[in-house]
Amino acid sequence: MQLVHLYPMTRLLDHINDPKELRKLNTEALPQLAKELREFIITIVATKEGHLGASLGAVELTIALHYVFNTPHDLLIWDVGHQAYGHKILTGRKAIFNTNRQLGGISGFPKRSESTYDTFGVGHSSTSISAALGMAIASQLKGENKHHVAIIGDASIASGMAFEGLNHAGVTDVNLLVILNDNAIGIDPSVGALKQYLTNVKKGTQKHDNIFEALNFDYSGPIDGHDIYAIITELERLKTVKGPKFLHVITTKGKGLKQAENDQVKYHAPGKFDAKTGDLWPKQDQVEAPKFQDVFGHTIVELAHKNPLIVGITPAMPTGSSLKYMMEQLPDRAFDVGIAEQHAVTLAAGMATQGLIVFCNIYSTFLQRAYDQVIHDVALQNLPVIFCLDRAGLVGEDGATHHGAFDLAYLRCIPNLIIFSPRNEIELRHIMFTAQLGLPHPIAIRYPRGKGRIIDWKQPFSKIEIGKANILKEGTTLAILSIGAIAENIIEAIDLVDSDKQTIGHYDLRFVKPLDESLLQTIFKKYQIICTVEDGCVNGGFGSAILEFAAKFNFKNPIKVIGIPDHFVEHGSVMELHAELNLDAKGIAETLQNLIEPHL
Repeated sequence: MQLVHLYPMTRLLDHINDPKELRKLNTEALPQLAKELREFIITIVATKEGHLGASLGAVELTIALHYVFNTPHDLLIWDVGHQAYGHKILTGRKAIFNTNRQLGGISGFPKRSESTYDTFGVGHSSTSISAALGMAIASQLKGENKHHVAIIGDASIASGMAFEGLNHAGVTDVNLLVILNDNAIGIDPSVGALKQYLTNVKKGTQKHDNIFEALNFDYSGPIDGHDIYAIITELERLKTVKGPKFLHVITTKGKGLKQAENDQVKYHAPGKFDAKTGDLWPKQDQVEAPKFQDVFGHTIVELAHKNPLIVGITPAMPTGSSLKYMMEQLPDRAFDVGIAEQHAVTLAAGMATQGLIVFCNIYSTFLQRAYDQVIHDVALQNLPVIFCLDRAGLVGEDGATHHGAFDLAYLRCIPNLIIFSPRNEIELRHIMFTAQLGLPHPIAIRYPRGKGRIIDWKQPFSKIEIGKANILKEGTTLAILSIGAIAENIIEAIDLVDSDKQTIGHYDLRFVKPLDESLLQTIFKKYQIICTVEDGCVNGGFGSAILEFAAKFNFKNPIKVIGIPDHFVEHGSVMELHAELNLDAKGIAETLQNLIEPHL
């Protein structure tokens, strides 16, 4: 039975709990459902926060996909997942969607353990085509009759990995459909020659052969991604086409909310706003410490005005990294290379060979995607690239795919690489100044997401001695060794300890590599107990470096390593996650108390 006006007094969405119920509607009801789905997303995200614009733009496409394909038997693979809120709501998670990205709630991204409709876990870009192709090959080998659909954005498809998937798929005969959700923007506006090509295709001015047809895909489009009837008609046709297919769909990010359409960057993840008007809630007029990313952004501009050799690179994060300030003031020396971390790192290496001073700003979690390039193209050649790793440590509501938990561990083993973690905004500023004076090695500077604590951060530049730690507090019995901004939690923790606080010393090592071995020798000889604290994984990280130091010099002091445990940490606010992992002041204080009591 097809349902059209069965529920005249209530929303259609109230009666759609899975795609089977969606497929009972006739097509005339779907525009109304799309309207209700947009309103539902806006209402929840307005109060709970999250990724808004991408999901609003993909509403009709989402409904059409679940309407035409027999999900979850047919497999939908969402790239990144910013656009998948509608998908989550239509696949059994409507009642709990208000827990999205909250501690203990559902993930902000598709996640296999959460739903059978989430066929592949995502969070980083450009994986959907490879994953969908793998599933399609598996289905073919098993003799199954399934459709496999990868939904990818125009920013993500410009990544090298997406092209690797397209290149392979084009020589297969598997049942694969790639849908390009083309809205000309990722988090920031899309960049590069492919973006211009897609723009020309939309305008009808593209003179050269179709790039996707050249890769042996059956290309169709572009079609209006907000015309649900046109999408359904084309999807039904494509179900009958054999082999790899490519559908080009044009959408508007933020569709249905005027402010989100007009300011697509701000409304990608706008924070809290008025669901009725769409206006962002005004921020309280108070002086606050800056975000670490803004300290980076303003400092590189200040340094670049004085040093003409400085350039900046970011892979598709000019707003998130605050390189946008340099792009505005010195556009010829600041480069957004798109979602292309591998290219960004090797581009930086190439520039460094010619004497440029390159600040390569990449989120910690995304540098993982360019690990070989860090080793092979930068460190092996000992090129003095300056990596600025934003979002190091726990980042909060984006969860396991975005936490910068592994950078200390995966970088520490690389020869020739200096690793520094500033305790505050002033130290970030000073290490940037130091690095551009010229270093004999590449350096990774890791700093957290969010605000610092110092209002008056713009101090005169001062050179930092490489490998030199700071003494924050002397003690007698227990020495705490920390790295980075987690030191603030430790300072608060020491105040909470019931025992004699004079027994506790606190040292900010600053450099994970090279370690300040001279100071460490003194510390290990002076203190009975050593405790390391880091906002990174305990396996192979800063604490491991201290354990290796102790083994190297045959020190027998008991050493307690505190950090992110050996499992993937889910989503929640940074404060909540720190408390859950005993990395907040209270949790650290309890650990210190337990360590020191037997020695009093």
